This record gives sequence, structure tokens and C-alpha cells, in this order.
Amino acid sequence: MAVLKIYDQEKKEVGELTLAPEVFEVAVKPEILNLVVRAQRASQRAGTHATRNRALIRGGGAKPWRQKGTGRARAGSMRSPLWRGGATVFGPQPRSYEFKVNKKVRRLALRMALSARVAEGNMTVLKGIELKEAKTKAFAQVLTSLGLKKALIVTADEDKVLSLSARNIPGVTLLQHDQLNVYDVLRYDQLIMLEDAAKSVEERLK
Repeated sequence: MAVLKIYDQEKKEVGELTLAPEVFEVAVKPEILNLVVRAQRASQRAGTHATRNRALIRGGGAKPWRQKGTGRARAGSMRSPLWRGGATVFGPQPRSYEFKVNKKVRRLALRMALSARVAEGNMTVLKGIELKEAKTKAFAQVLTSLGLKKALIVTADEDKVLSLSARNIPGVTLLQHDQLNVYDVLRYDQLIMLEDAAKSVEERLK
């Protein structure tokens, strides 16, 4: 059973948190993480690429010349794919790249990603982050105290002061516990969870 130290925003130890092994000590299977990350990224693709086929391209309604007697090859349209300025054959058309991954598999992958961060020692639990006002400079000082440059920070609830202070800092993403996902956990080397958020994630994934 993993036990992590709890720190304050100045990186002083203030307690300990015992993590549920069924959430934070799961055997990692790379193929499952790969499947879920691919599904998540595929669902974000716009899929709005398009080329004009013969139905969409303008012109070409009249036959360029008569069928016989000219000595040239027969032609039915100036917009044939064989002609310059003609249509595109089998070009990309708008489509969705999404593919289904079962809910149980997605939950399992998230548990694996969290377990990987705990096993690597790259997950830190904070008692909380309190800022007097929404200032980027104030939040940057907290990051300096914690020794962080790039990190995923997970909060229990929406904190407008914290989100406004963090939004202009490159390499830092702030998520609520119910927005936590496999791709973001794996994308950042450092995972910072507020104590309440860690408990909420644990309850959700048990």
C-alpha cells in the first residue's frame, strides 16, 4: 500500500496520505495505455479535410468535342480526373476519426497511468494552493517553491483564482478531478494533486 507525503505550497511536509492499491498500484500494460491515448487523440481530430470530386467541381457539363471523327480520344467532360483542372479521385472527404473504447478499459487505463506516476515517484500531493489574488507572478512563485517547471495540477473543484493565475504559464495545465484523463497524465512528467482531489479520484476509480 503506497503512502505519499503531503506538502504545503512551500514544500514543507504536513502529513501523509495512504493511497488505495486498487487505484494507485495497478500493473501497467502499455498496450492498453496506447489504445486509450490513440482513441482520445483521434476524437480531437477535426476531420474537415476535403477535396473536390466530380460532383463538386464546377464546369464540365458539356462534352468537349463530338464522339467520333476528330481523331482525338473520346472525352465526356473537361473536369475528368485525367485533365488539368479536373476532379480528384478518391481524395480525402470529411470524416470522424473516433473509435469506441469501453468505459471499463478507459477507467483501467487511467488507474494504470496514475500507478505509473506513483511508481516513478513523480506524483506529489499538496495540502492546497492558496493565493490572495489572481496573479501569475504569485502562482509562479509557488511553482518555484515546489521546484516545478512543467506539471499537471489536479484540483478538487473549480478555483477561479487558481485557474486565472495558472493559465498564462507555459507547461502547466490545471484540471479538475473529474477532467483527469490518461493522455494528460502521461504527457506531463510531474503530477501534482491536491489532497481533496486525490481522495475524489480514488473514490471515482475504486
